[in-house]
Amino acid sequence: MRAKLIIFGLSNIAECAYEYFTHDSDYDVVAFTVDKDFVPEKAEIFGKPIVPFETIEDFYASEEHSIFVAIGSQQLNRLRTGKVAEASRKGYKLASYVSSRAVVWSNVQLGEHVFIQEDNTIQPFAKIGNNVTLWAGNHIGHASVIDDNCFVTSHVVISGHCKIGMNSFIGVNASIADCVEVGCDNLIGMGAIISKNTPENALYSTPKTEISKILARKFCKVEDV
Repeated sequence: MRAKLIIFGLSNIAECAYEYFTHDSDYDVVAFTVDKDFVPEKAEIFGKPIVPFETIEDFYASEEHSIFVAIGSQQLNRLRTGKVAEASRKGYKLASYVSSRAVVWSNVQLGEHVFIQEDNTIQPFAKIGNNVTLWAGNHIGHASVIDDNCFVTSHVVISGHCKIGMNSFIGVNASIADCVEVGCDNLIGMGAIISKNTPENALYSTPKTEISKILARKFCKVEDV
């Protein structure tokens, strides 16, 4: 029998979580939950009921259900972290998802309440903390450590022997060089290249690509037919 799962959230992340847990896990999603002020008038999604989180125990017993908190990186992951703590205090087990299409080496250590999507490669001796999201397509190098409550987007390269501090966010296509330690509460923007240790509470951004003065058809020598 599949374990019964409740998903916290109604965002696109919650919708993705529903798909992954339903079609690629041993869980059966039985309901969704959000704070009572956010329960919609039509309290249903994907044919599953939406119940107030404040009184969820009245609907689904904690000893029979697990919860996954499908929240993104808002407030440097504090919002998700807070709801995870609340669910745990209510007595619910915390669910994790690890894609069957991810490559996770046998001696990798995974914390609880992790969300690891397809095409992630996690090499030997790496450690992934609690409440960590690895969106699709990342490389986590050998012996690297990602501390609790981090969010790594897509196509990020974290090289070998790195350490990513708690609550940090790493944007699409960012690269972290070998043996670099990223401080807690870092926001590393899309395409950033981090080659040295970073302090706590640092923000790294890259300049946006500007439009060229040369038009595309001229550059490509397109001739009108």
